[in-house]
Amino acid sequence: MASVSRARQAHVPMIASEHTPTAEVARTSRAGSAKLAFERVGNRTVVTTALAHSPLRLLTPRNHGHAAWVYTSSLGGGLVDGDHLSVELDVAEDSAALLSSQGSTRVYRSPRGCRSELSARVAPGALLAWVPDPTMCFSGARYTQSQDIQLAPSASLVLMEMLTAGRSANGERWAFTHYASSLRVHREGRALIDERWLLDPAHGALPARLGRFDALGTVLLVGPALDSAREALAAQVGSLPVTPRSGLVCSASPLGPDGLVLRVAASSAEALLRTTREWLSFLPSLLGDDPWIRRG
Repeated sequence: MASVSRARQAHVPMIASEHTPTAEVARTSRAGSAKLAFERVGNRTVVTTALAHSPLRLLTPRNHGHAAWVYTSSLGGGLVDGDHLSVELDVAEDSAALLSSQGSTRVYRSPRGCRSELSARVAPGALLAWVPDPTMCFSGARYTQSQDIQLAPSASLVLMEMLTAGRSANGERWAFTHYASSLRVHREGRALIDERWLLDPAHGALPARLGRFDALGTVLLVGPALDSAREALAAQVGSLPVTPRSGLVCSASPLGPDGLVLRVAASSAEALLRTTREWLSFLPSLLGDDPWIRRG
């Protein structure tokens, strides 16, 4: 498996999927920002603030559950050279929010680089599910992302992060120039997880380092709302047999008294998507509706 640089934790995980751009994307620098706020009103959560600046867009579909849903999208179908996107969100006390993406994050060839940032604050008793689609870096892409989440006592978090090998069918398997991702989750000033992934061919050819794996992923579960799900998943993943040359390698690591980190590497996007969806099969009951079925 590849040598991936990180500050804390070990192992590798994420997801894959293939897309082909339908038009040439202009290499124009764009800065897009968004602000989101969720509050509980009666027995439901509502979006009280949803401000976005191009090229970012926010979609707020209705659902049958008690949680509020928001999907992000980008004009142009992906990130081009010089793009910088940032999202700030607040989840108020006892509310429940789902934040996802309308599709995979495509990062096109970008000599100067692209970056995205997420900053979130989750209040006591609140739940944030941050479950975007995979990131897919094309040949020559340079991409940096950061995720910084502050959890109050009794707040809960579901987080999924996935990376694909790229357009493998086009001969662009792990052909990007640079990928860096940092994840920081704090509670009351104490770090629950603080890690950084770095994949760069300057440290060795990526296809050789990543071997048979075309998709990597992480699932993070923290907080009291996820107690039963964490216990079941820790037992399930911990009991998996170790099979030589397996197309799917998984691990589960406890994170403090009420956290769990799941890592996965897969030889195909389909296997990884299937696995992570199975891991998060509890999410529809937690939200009151199924965000994946409703997206078709």
